[in-house]
Amino acid sequence: MKTHSKSIVRILVINPGSTSTKVAVYDNTRCLFTETVSHSEDELSVFKQIIDQKTFRFQLVGQILKKHKINTESIHAVVGRGGLLRPLEGGTYTVNSAMLSDLSSEKYGTHPCNLGGLIAYELGKAGNIPAYIVDPVVVDEMEPVFRLTGIPEIERKSIFHALNQKAVARYIAAETGKKYENTNLIVAHMGGGISVALHRNGRVVDVNNALNGEGPMAPERAGTIPAGQLVDLCFSKKYSYREMHRKLVGGAGLVAYIGSNDLRNLMDMIDKGNQKAAMLFQGMAVQISKSIASLAPAVKGNVDAIILTGGLAKDDRFAGLIKSRVEWIAPVYVKPGEMEMEALAYGALRILLKEEESKEY
Repeated sequence: MKTHSKSIVRILVINPGSTSTKVAVYDNTRCLFTETVSHSEDELSVFKQIIDQKTFRFQLVGQILKKHKINTESIHAVVGRGGLLRPLEGGTYTVNSAMLSDLSSEKYGTHPCNLGGLIAYELGKAGNIPAYIVDPVVVDEMEPVFRLTGIPEIERKSIFHALNQKAVARYIAAETGKKYENTNLIVAHMGGGISVALHRNGRVVDVNNALNGEGPMAPERAGTIPAGQLVDLCFSKKYSYREMHRKLVGGAGLVAYIGSNDLRNLMDMIDKGNQKAAMLFQGMAVQISKSIASLAPAVKGNVDAIILTGGLAKDDRFAGLIKSRVEWIAPVYVKPGEMEMEALAYGALRILLKEEESKEY
């Protein structure tokens, strides 16, 4: 395996998404470049399954490296976006044969992020360098008491924006002169889906299921809805199984009300005097605030900070509405957007600098 100087290590980062492939190269924490290549629906439609895109995206990474004149022999590690795997605790994982098998077979689900670990492995194998994933969406550190629902057959599940949540939590902890492992934080990632999590001493012990409909209403998610009325709707014979799932994820939230998942469109409507839009704006902010406040009792109010992140945090008015409702609990920090590329690079960096040990799947 390739050796490296402890002072400078070069890391290749790969983040495959539904409509894009992001590639970056870092020398330690310094980003040499980051590039996002968008993929049209027509471009991807030639592939019957997502897994069939592996060679296409692998070759694309090579083209990007060549464009930026990055010699693959200079790279010390490659890290990919973590995919749908069995539930795992947070951390950096070495891509091994068991992980490759589960990602390739799509045993735990289909999503473009599954390609991250697969492409990382292929690139690592070619250069005799380690391949990793960091904090996949299936990170599950939830404590048993928070899994209870009142129906024994149903347990709450941990599916959330683990990569960015963990990254911003570490970032804000450091900014306030503390260690992530020694703080209590409430983090709200606000994007197409919204996850609100309690980070206690470096572990996410409670979080809403941001994928399958729990927590606050989001641009594309229904959030928690009255269970009895949902059952009635399911058995009304108006909708198929697939249509009901679409009502919860993808076709819900702002999409269901205004036909768009873009907060900017909602803001335009508000600026033009649309009262319904103003109510939706307030309602979503209130629901996020309630979700944040609901986590404080678990640590008896001992919350060091509240962090607002994700795409919706870019809107000062929206973040301000939430901040004004929850800052009585703890100081509120706004970290707009996402830190996915940095989070992937830094996860691998901690392993290469022997600050942490990689975990085995």
